[in-house]
Amino acid sequence: MKPHLFFSTLTLLFFSTSLSAATVTGGTVITHTSPNKIEERCVILEQMPGGKYSSKDSKAEQAYCNIDLYSQTIAMCPKTWSTSPGTMIYQLSAGPYKRNPKKFEASVCSKGKLAANYVTGKHLKFKNTMNMKGTSGTFSTASLLYYHFSRYFDTHIHVPAAVQRSMDNKAHLQRVTQRGIKLASKNKKMIHAAWLDMQKVQQKPELYKPTGELFTRDRKQIYGVLLHSPGKRYGVLMNGTRKSGWGEGQNNDFQKTPPFLALRSSQPLKKAIREGIEEASKDHIIKKAIKSEISDQQMVYWMQDLTEITLLDYIFNQQDRVGNIDYQEYWYWKKGSSVRKQHARTKTPAKNLAKHKPLRIQETFLNDNDAGGRKSYSNFTKKTKMLEKIRHFNADTYKQLIKLDNDFAKKGKLYTYVKDSFGLSDKQFLLIVSNTHEATAILKQSCKQKTLRFDLDPDKFFAKKSSKAKRLNCDKP
Repeated sequence: MKPHLFFSTLTLLFFSTSLSAATVTGGTVITHTSPNKIEERCVILEQMPGGKYSSKDSKAEQAYCNIDLYSQTIAMCPKTWSTSPGTMIYQLSAGPYKRNPKKFEASVCSKGKLAANYVTGKHLKFKNTMNMKGTSGTFSTASLLYYHFSRYFDTHIHVPAAVQRSMDNKAHLQRVTQRGIKLASKNKKMIHAAWLDMQKVQQKPELYKPTGELFTRDRKQIYGVLLHSPGKRYGVLMNGTRKSGWGEGQNNDFQKTPPFLALRSSQPLKKAIREGIEEASKDHIIKKAIKSEISDQQMVYWMQDLTEITLLDYIFNQQDRVGNIDYQEYWYWKKGSSVRKQHARTKTPAKNLAKHKPLRIQETFLNDNDAGGRKSYSNFTKKTKMLEKIRHFNADTYKQLIKLDNDFAKKGKLYTYVKDSFGLSDKQFLLIVSNTHEATAILKQSCKQKTLRFDLDPDKFFAKKSSKAKRLNCDKP
């Protein structure tokens, strides 16, 4: 299903903090009315200054905010897998359940992840905050932070476009939460406890602290984010073996994957790639996972992805990255001096691509970003000193980081944008500023000590233009 199929009749208005679903500011609001006559709002945030946004981003934002959750073409199911109580949104414009959401919800929601097989095209997630005792950490605003900061850094990793959305609390409780409790009761795991907590606080909002992270000011609505998160889960080659257990253990395992060990190598790029694969292969689990030779090109793209992940996770206090990194596959080939790519939907390239002798590359999709943004979360990137160990970096990423840190220091336009746009508390905002400064200081020190090579440029490497490290002024690149 393409985004434009979600379009519906709506009202557009410029954002007003007095009318807001939460405390985000700027951008555009699109309104919808629930059966209980509650005016719900979807907020498209303003773009981050200096960010590179695509036309697909804007189309996705508009399409998500155009969704009328109570139309006959939309079904909502509780997420009954993993650990957080999200809501899956399905489009019913075709198929056996066309324009019959009640029947779909009654008979298909119980199939869990397989419910997606009963609709054509995309399905979206509504992710709300949930940090009760005994539940996993989920902060919906983190998805907005990762989205907009990824565009600022112009990342190679794919971070899904996201908008903020409010929902009628009573309608969501009756339609989604109560069904979630029933369906998740079969496994009696954390997800069931999370749905029980959702019911408890939806019936009595003041039980959730801080109440404003989940409920609107009038307590009549919950809010979260809407996004689409495609991709398959990486295995041990990117997510690590996780054999040392949750927390610092698995985050140390994460740094023993082929691409991360290559990042840690002080050797020039090509030698670092070989060293990373050889060192990682000493672990029998990783060695078994390497079913065929890993190309140098794949390794460089992975290395670039990991530098972006660790930088963003450091800034946002991410506590639950390892095991939650996804990918999709693309055909890459050279055309003249440029690199072209196309989504790899089959195991072999089509005839018109085969003549270019394309290489299959796994591109990273960073979809699960909601355990960041709060001071209470454990920053395992910081605790296990990931940034300190990196010896290869992208020059443009470094330049953007220096600009961001300098702007924060002088309270410039980026400082104002982040402070005002995401509805962050003072502590949450200052945490981002502080972490950004610390990350900058770490990489700047490595630069000055000449232990950091600015030789990561995957497209240039693929085109075999150069793998030579760039020279930068560490303070004013």
